[in-house]
Formats: sequence, C-alpha cells, structure tokens
Amino acid sequence: MPKDSIEQPRDERVLPLEDSPGLRQALAEANLQTLLMVYVHLTQDEAMLGRFAPCIHPVFSGRPSDIPTDLAEELRDRLAEVLTRPVPKATGALPVALMKRMMSVGVGEPVDDEYLPLLLEQMGFERPLPRLKRSGRAAPPENFSVLVIGAGLTGLAASIKLREAGYDHVIIEKNPEVGGTWYENTYPGVGVDTPSHFYSYSFEINTDWTTHYPKGHEMQAYLLRVADTYDLRRNIRFNTRVVACRFDEAAGLWAVTVRHADGTETLITANAVINAHGPLNRWSWPEIPGLDGFQGAKMHTAAWNSSVGLDGKRVAVIGTGASSAQLVPAIAERVEALTVFMRSRHWVLHNPEIAAAVTEGTRWALRHIPHYREWFRFRTYWAAADGLFVNVVKDPDWPADSPSVSAHNEAMRQYCLGYMHSKFADRPDLIEKLTPDFPVFSKRIVLDAGWFDALKRDNVHLETGKIARILPNGIRMEDGTEHEIDVIVMATGFDVSNMVGSMEIVGRNGRNLGREWGDDPRAYLGVTVPGYPNFFLTVGPNSAPNHAAGQNLISETQINYIIECLDLMMAKGGKTIEPTREAYIAWNEKIDRRLPEMIWTHPKAKSYYNNRKGRPFLSWPYRLVDYWTCTRAPVAEHFTIA
Repeated sequence: MPKDSIEQPRDERVLPLEDSPGLRQALAEANLQTLLMVYVHLTQDEAMLGRFAPCIHPVFSGRPSDIPTDLAEELRDRLAEVLTRPVPKATGALPVALMKRMMSVGVGEPVDDEYLPLLLEQMGFERPLPRLKRSGRAAPPENFSVLVIGAGLTGLAASIKLREAGYDHVIIEKNPEVGGTWYENTYPGVGVDTPSHFYSYSFEINTDWTTHYPKGHEMQAYLLRVADTYDLRRNIRFNTRVVACRFDEAAGLWAVTVRHADGTETLITANAVINAHGPLNRWSWPEIPGLDGFQGAKMHTAAWNSSVGLDGKRVAVIGTGASSAQLVPAIAERVEALTVFMRSRHWVLHNPEIAAAVTEGTRWALRHIPHYREWFRFRTYWAAADGLFVNVVKDPDWPADSPSVSAHNEAMRQYCLGYMHSKFADRPDLIEKLTPDFPVFSKRIVLDAGWFDALKRDNVHLETGKIARILPNGIRMEDGTEHEIDVIVMATGFDVSNMVGSMEIVGRNGRNLGREWGDDPRAYLGVTVPGYPNFFLTVGPNSAPNHAAGQNLISETQINYIIECLDLMMAKGGKTIEPTREAYIAWNEKIDRRLPEMIWTHPKAKSYYNNRKGRPFLSWPYRLVDYWTCTRAPVAEHFTIA
C-alpha cells in the first residue's frame, strides 16, 4: 500500500497561469473528467466530486457520461479562477483516500486499493528514490558490468535505470540509431495500437502526441528525445550485433561475441546480460514457391524500401493483420490496383480515436496545466488496460463450441460484428470474407484506421484463395487465377516463438537455451531461467500483455525486477543469481494450470501467441496489476546466489 499521503514531485508547470486565449481554449477542449481531477487536486473540493459522480459512467458500460452543460461550465470557470489567482491555494500532500476517491469518480467505477501503487507510479505522482540515494543499499562494485542487447523501448529504459542504480553498462544495438521497432518499421501508415498518452515512460511522460494513437515516426521521435535527454548514446555501440553469449563458469562471467558492420567480431565480457531485443524484430520471407524468381520489387513491411515507387503500380499485399491494416489505407489511393491476399481473418475493432487528432487545446493543457498530464494518463491507462481483462477469461459455464468465451466477450463480438455490418451494408461479399469464427481477443485485434474503407475501394480487391506460386510478373492462385503484379509487400509478421533469435545462448554445463526451448520457451516470471546465471529476459515467456495495452509498463517493471535481482545478489555478497529449479517448475506449473482458463486456449484460437502445439507461450494470463505487483522485488528463497 502507498503512504497515507502523497507528496507530489516538483512541477515546473508553475501557477498562476496567465488568463490567455490558450488557457481558455484548453479549458474548452480538454477532457472534462480530467479537468475535474485537476480542480479537485488543486482545491481538495470533495463536494465537486460528489456533484459529478452520478454523471460519470464506466468506459465499457455502454452509457456515455451525461454531465450537464451548466455543471461543466461551472467547473471550467472555477478551474480558470484557481489556475490564474495570484496566490493559489496550497494543498500540500494529498490524502491517499482522496486520491482513490478521485480515481473512482473520474472513471465512473471503483478503483481498488491494489491498483493504487501501480497507478501512482505510472501517473508519475510517486517516483521511487533513485537507488544510489537509498540508505543501506550495497552499491555495485566498480568492476561489475552489465551488457544490454537492444536500444529500443526496453533497452533505453534499462540504460536509464541501470545508470540511476550505479551499474556500469553497455548497450549493443544492431542498427545505427536507437528506437528498435520504431527505427525499423517505416512503412506508410505505421503506428501503435496503444493509446498515445499511456505509451511513454512513467518517468518521462510525453505531452507532444498529435494523434490519440501514435504514428511510428512520432514514437521514434520520442525515443530519440529520450536518448538525448538522458545522454544514452555514450553507453551504446551501434551497428553491432550480438552473435553469442556463453557463460564462463570458472570466471563467473558472460563472454559475449559481437559482430561489427564490417563482419569482424569482438569478445566482450560482462557480469550480467539483459536481453532487450524484443520479439517483433525477427521477420522473414514466407515460404511461397517462386518468390525468388519475382522480377518486380518485393519487400517486407518491417524492412520497408522507400525508394520503391508505388504510384500507379499494381501492388500485392500478402497478409491482413495489423501491419497490413495500417499499410493498405495509406497506399490505396496512390496505386493503380491493390490486391490484398488474406491468409487468416482478424477481428476489427472500431475506436473513433484511432485516427483522431489531439486538439491544440488538449496539447496546451498537457504542457501547461499542473497535474493534467498525470490525470489524463491515468484515464487513458484505465480504459486501455485491465478493464479489458474480463474479455480473455473463459466463463466455465459458457458453451465450449461458442465463438466467444463469456457474456462480456460475446458483447464485444457483437459490437465488432455490428460495426462490420454497418460498414459493409452494401458489400455482403466482404462480410462473408472477413467474419472470423474465433473469439475476439484470442489473437491480436486490428484497429480500424481506414482499413474497411480501403477494402471497399474500386481499385482494391480482397483475395481469399490460396496462393499456389509467385510468377516472374505476378501471383498464381490454386484455382488457376493469375494476378499481374509490379510490387509485392509481405505483411506476414514475425518469428515470435524463436525468442533467442539468431543468438546462441550457452549457460552452465554447455546448456543451450535455444535448443532447450525449441518453440516452447519457458522462464520464471518471464525473466530468468535456471542454469543461466545473471542472464535476464524482457518480454520473455508468458509475460506479454496480450489482453491490453501496456508493453511500456511491462518493460519498466521487468527492468525494475532485474535491477532488484542484481541488488539482492550484491546484498548477499554473491557474484551470480539464478532461479532455483523448484521455483521455476512451480511457476510454470502455475501458468499451465491457468492457461486452460484463458481465451488463447479456445479450440479456434490460432495466432503468434501460441506455439505449434497450441500452447500460449507469449501471453501473461493474469492482469497487468498482478505482474507489476509480482515484479516489485524478488523472493529471495526462489533464487540461488553464489
């Protein structure tokens, strides 16, 4: 539980504000529930909370909030007066009970105590004391080094927190710049399906998003800014790839072989390794006969070639998942003809905010109004995170052969069906082609940012037949139909189950992690594996937040856990730490008992979340708050420290 009161970190958004057109526009355009939170935060006026409470309803209740116009205007006027008064009321520390009530009123449903520590951290209201400043902590020795693989979202967070903890470290990055996924993925329309105002670090909240779901270039710009702000590049070796990590038992060190851009290799020794390369960067060409003989241009969405002109061309896009659904609307108007080859169906979710611009008034509020960004982040998180968890838990009394797993999940299916039928009221052929026969959320959802509209265009054709062969100038289907094609784009996803990628990971007694795992990777808490001391995973087995948004949260909490493990080892005077075999087995037995209760084990759930035997190896089968709580600190008895 948090403390009885919350001392707020120093805020550079200083009151009073000038009564300016910018402020008035912000008050008119900003989210009203968030403005209420700001007002109560600055005044502790609980009576105003009571007046608004009956008018604010849960996001997933199906009832829009019905705040009377006169009450809304009264709030705006009161807040304007508070923000511009010469001597603002000093509130001091907010009582936790008040924070909890504010949260509950703000989202129209109870926010339980178990969520408060997570929310206060993720909102940026309760920042832990940097480890170097914690009394009684055993500081890392100067000769202790950590090697981090990858300078994407997780690797950069690792660098920031390792430095705060006093750990010497180096990041090995195969690209010439930071960003990972968002450096590599540059195809037209590329974006994030996590809401913008949650998809940034809790300690470096971004206020500059232009849309409510960030485009790839804005996500990359944010990570570049983080690298600049924290001076991270001095710890990064760019254009270098990790080839192998081998544990030297005699020395208690990892010998890491890295390959440079010129093909030469170097050996680096490190006391610990953090694998932060992520699962969504290992793409490969699909195995389609004749692909090598295609005479036109071909590329994968994850390796976009911007020099290939698409204007006026006959383009094939193979795949209909999230990348395809972003790419197709972005290029449909430019090409002469676009044929989309569907390998599998996907549920498409309508969210009106997916393409909506953040108004200038809202951006002004995020930049200038004290506490607005934190409360807006809270509201965004609540709507995109554990509120969706009910959709992925099976109701044991629900028919096993149903295309849904519970009443909640069925309601979401009907919502998606209703949207599809409304969009294709005049195209029953597309309804027949696109309607899935599996439950919503059993594989990755597609957010509609123009996807359905693009499929209705005269120059776009959805092909559901099977491809027989790639021809030098086109594609032949199994029924003999041929499509003349100038450019082929593969939107065929990634090799996710191969969690070590092309690296060789060798632990104690010559154990090879890639061979041990095969396509059924397992770990303790998704982070550590017995036999591989001081080797830490991120986005490891059964730790991905596949029911909701939140990879940034998972990245932060896993880095916290890894550093806590290293600190525990230091406190015990050890040189290595690894989970016990018993803890590892018990954890995986717990996961295996849980998985049959989850949507990903539905008979028709087939996605990259599951391995070839149908076991969900990627998905975290509990709530985000549960994972965050589990990773606050290691259980000492679950580890061997030597």
